[in-house]
Amino acid sequence: MKLYSLSVLYKGDPKVHLLKAAYDVSSFSFFQRSSVQEFMTFTSQLIVERTEPGNRASVKEQEYLCHVYVRNDGLAGVVIADNEYPSRVCFTLLDKVLDEFSRQVDRTDWPSGSPATINYGALDRYLSHYQNPREADAMTKVQAELDETKVILHNTMESLLERGEKLDDLVSKSEVLGTQSKAFYKTARKQNSCCEIM
Repeated sequence: MKLYSLSVLYKGDPKVHLLKAAYDVSSFSFFQRSSVQEFMTFTSQLIVERTEPGNRASVKEQEYLCHVYVRNDGLAGVVIADNEYPSRVCFTLLDKVLDEFSRQVDRTDWPSGSPATINYGALDRYLSHYQNPREADAMTKVQAELDETKVILHNTMESLLERGEKLDDLVSKSEVLGTQSKAFYKTARKQNSCCEIM
């Protein structure tokens, strides 16, 4: 999972222009980096131009996904990531960046701003911090922990059954379970096996 670009743009009447951007092109060859960066800027501007204000979109291009959010006030953000990076985390990042940008940069500077004139330095920090979505996003971290727990649980049940013991045998041999519990288990087992066939 990798983030390649995080851009803030302004969608004005005549055209879209870049306000500030951060790039991570370290995975590309040294001689390709400037071309890749220019192409990411071009793609970001094109996607914002074609997205209506108040909308979010994800555009797939080969193994990359471009996530865009254009606010009603014309401020827009674009994240370019690989296919594996979670879309929800990208849109959370865009919300956070655009809110912070709108608080720190005066709205009157947006229509005439450029990367050289806009004073906002947090994009590089966000791009670096969000490279690992599990660490950056609490919800993704919790989901990953749940997935790991589920894998451990499945491994435990499989290892129990691998030892040659069947759950049915364990229930029938159990001294802890009462007669009603054993009957309930057998009835539930029959009902479940009936439903599995359908």
